[in-house]
Amino acid sequence: MDRVSSFDEPLLKLLGGATAKVMAEHLDLHTVGDLLHHYPRRYEERGKLTALADLPLDEHVTVLAQVADARILMFNNGRGKRLEVTLTDGSGRLQLVFFGHGVHKPHKELLPGRQAMFAGKVSVFNRKMQLAHPTYQLLDVSDADEATEAVDAFAGRLLPIYPACKQLDSWRIAKAVDAVLPSARDAVDPLPASLREGRGFTPLPEALLKVHRPQTKADVEDARARLKWDEAFVLQVALARRRYADTQLPAVARRPVADGLLDAFDAKLPFTLTEGQEKVSKEIFDDLATEHPMHRLLQGEVGSGKTMVALRAMLTVVDAGGQAAMLAPTEVLAQQHHRSITEMMGELAEGGMLGGSDRGTKVVLLTGSMGMAARRQALLDLVTGEAGIVIGTHALIEDKVQFHDLGLVVVDEQHRFGVEQRDALRSKGKQPPHLLVMTATPIPRTVAMTVFGDLETSVLDQLPAGRSPIASHVVPAKDKPHFLSRAWERVREEVENGHQAYVVCPRIGDDAEEAEGKGGKKTKAKKQAADEDPEKRPPLAVLEIADELRKGALAGLSVEVLHGRMHPDDKDDVMRRFAAGDVDVLVATTVIEVGVNVPNATAMVIMDADRFGVSQLHQLRGRVGRGSAPGLCLLVSEAHEASPARARLSAVAATLDGFELSRIDLEQRREGDVLGQAQSGVRSSLRMLTVIDDEEVIAAAREEAVAVVAADPELEHLPELRTVLAALLDKDREEYLDKG
Repeated sequence: MDRVSSFDEPLLKLLGGATAKVMAEHLDLHTVGDLLHHYPRRYEERGKLTALADLPLDEHVTVLAQVADARILMFNNGRGKRLEVTLTDGSGRLQLVFFGHGVHKPHKELLPGRQAMFAGKVSVFNRKMQLAHPTYQLLDVSDADEATEAVDAFAGRLLPIYPACKQLDSWRIAKAVDAVLPSARDAVDPLPASLREGRGFTPLPEALLKVHRPQTKADVEDARARLKWDEAFVLQVALARRRYADTQLPAVARRPVADGLLDAFDAKLPFTLTEGQEKVSKEIFDDLATEHPMHRLLQGEVGSGKTMVALRAMLTVVDAGGQAAMLAPTEVLAQQHHRSITEMMGELAEGGMLGGSDRGTKVVLLTGSMGMAARRQALLDLVTGEAGIVIGTHALIEDKVQFHDLGLVVVDEQHRFGVEQRDALRSKGKQPPHLLVMTATPIPRTVAMTVFGDLETSVLDQLPAGRSPIASHVVPAKDKPHFLSRAWERVREEVENGHQAYVVCPRIGDDAEEAEGKGGKKTKAKKQAADEDPEKRPPLAVLEIADELRKGALAGLSVEVLHGRMHPDDKDDVMRRFAAGDVDVLVATTVIEVGVNVPNATAMVIMDADRFGVSQLHQLRGRVGRGSAPGLCLLVSEAHEASPARARLSAVAATLDGFELSRIDLEQRREGDVLGQAQSGVRSSLRMLTVIDDEEVIAAAREEAVAVVAADPELEHLPELRTVLAALLDKDREEYLDKG
C-alpha cells in the first residue's frame, strides 16, 4: 500500500456500513484521512484514585475497589433488566448500576471478590451514591508494583471527547478512531524537513497518535502545536502561490502624471489629507506603477476616507490614459458614490462638456434600472474612452459592457461580491487591470492574512479632521419602556436643533415580504407565543414603525421611508430630499448601512438592534456624526439583560473601534462564518486552527510559506507538500483561489 492510499481508503471498508453511513451523512467524514483529522474537542480526566468514603458528588472519579456483591434485578414486568454491583474498598461502599444490553459483559466479569478500577460520574439514587454505566478495568495482577502501575495508567488516562452527533456518540467515534489509528504512520508530512527540524516539531504520525490517544496533557499540547502549524502553513502556501502567480501576470503600469487630473483635484481640496490617507495612497501609487496587477485590500474605519483614497487612485489611472471602474453592491450605494464623486470633482467630472475643465473626464453611472437612452450613452462613453470613470452595480459585468482601456477596478464592500463577479470584470481589460478591494468592516489582522491572504493589505485607522464622536447607548425597551419614550424625545430635540435622524428596522413589512415569508395569517397561538417571547415575534418593520411614529412620538415631523423594494427613482428622490434637509427622519432598512453620507444627520435609533450583527451595527452607526455636531446612536432591544444578545449590544455601545468590535464579533461567532463567506471550501480544512486565537502561528506560517514559494514556486522539491495541497485545494477551491 503506498503512502497516500491508506489515507484515501473509504471508511466503509474498515468500519462497516451503518457507522460509515452516519459518519458520511452527519459528520462529513468519508475516508481514513478524514477521520484521523477529526480531532477530539476536549479530554475528560478520570482523576486521581478516590477512597469510597470521600466521593464528591457530580464529579468524575476513579476508584480501586473489590466487588462485594452483584445481582440482576428485573423491572417493568420483566421487560427491563438492571445489574446492581456493590463495591467496597475498606473505607466505604458504592453502588454501580448497568441497564439494558449493557448488563451482559459486566455480569460475567464483575464477580464477587474480583478487584478492578472503575471510572464514572458520581450521582445519588435513593439516597445512595452510585456510578451509572462506569468504565472499568479488571486487575489480574498479583505483583503489587504491577498493580500500582496499572492503577496509575488507568486513573491518569485522558479520555478523548469527539465532536459527535445524535446518531453517533463520542465513545463510538473513539472506537472507530482506534480502528484507523494504525494508518497514522502513513501520514504524508507537508512540512519541509528543514522547517520541521528548525522549529522542533513532532513528526506528523506521532502528532496524530498523541492527539487521539494522549498519555499526558503535554502530549496534547505537543500534538496541537504541530497540527495547527500544518493547517496554517498549507493554507498560507496556497495563498502565497496565488500572490506569486499574480506577480507573473502582465499589466500596464499606470504612473502619475504631473499637472494632470490628480494634481488639479488635490489643488481644489478644501482640506488636507490625513497622514494615513497619504501613506496608503503612496502604497497604491507604487503598486499601480508596476507591470503586474495590483491586488490590494483597503480596509478602514467607518468614515476614514476610503472613497477619497480610491478616487485619487482612479484619477491617477485616468491621467495615465486608462479607465477606472468602481463596483458597488447596491444601486443606492452606486448612486451615492456617483453623487459624492462628481461633487468632490466638480468641473473636473465634466470633461468634454460645457463649463467642464479641459483636464477633466466624464464620470458615468451604470445601473440596471437606468432608462435606455441614458444607458446607451453611458455604454458609448465607455467604449470610446470618453468616460474615464464609471460607477455601477453588477450591471457593469454584463457582456454588453465594453471598455476602451480598463486599467483599475475598485470593488466596494468585498464580502458582498462573489469572486466570479470580480473575475468577470477583470477580464474586460486588454491585460488584467489593477484591483483595489475596499471593505468598511475592519478585519482583525489574522483574518485578513487568512481570508484575504492573496491581497496586500492597507489600513486606514485615522479619522479625518472634523469627524465628531458618537455616543452610543442601549435602550432596554422591555424592562424600561420610559427609556424608549425618552429616545423619541431625543430624536425630536435633534430635529429642533436643525439636525436629522435615522430610524433603522430589520424588516420592510410590505405585502411582498409577507408573501415571501411563511404565508397565511398568524394563528392565535403563534401570536400569543410572540407576545410572551420577543425572540419569537417577527422583527419590527419599516412601514409599521414609520406609521406609528407619524401618528405618535414624532407627529408633526417629516418622516419618510427607504427600503430595497422601492422603485429606484423613488429611492433616489427620498435620499436627495433627506440629503437636502427636507426630510427630518428617515425610517429605513440596512440599505443605508454603507456609504450614505449626510453630515447633518446626527441621531440614529436602531430598532430590534439585537437582530443585527456587531459589524453591521458598527456600519450603521457610522452614518451619524459625519459633520461637526456630535452623533448619537440608540440601540433599542427587548432582549433579556443577561442574554448574549445584550452583551453584544453593550460591546458595541462601549467602543467605537471597529477593529476591536470585529474581534469581539469573531470571538462570538467563531471563524466558520467569516471563512465560510470568504474562503469557500478552505474553511473545512481548519479543524485545529482558530483564526482569532492563533495570530502568531498564522503570521509565522505566512512568513515561512512566502520563503518556500519564492525559492520553489512549483514546489518541485517538495512532493509531500504538493500532495497535501492537492487534497486541500480540490477543483472548486483551486478555482476559487484562482479567481480570488
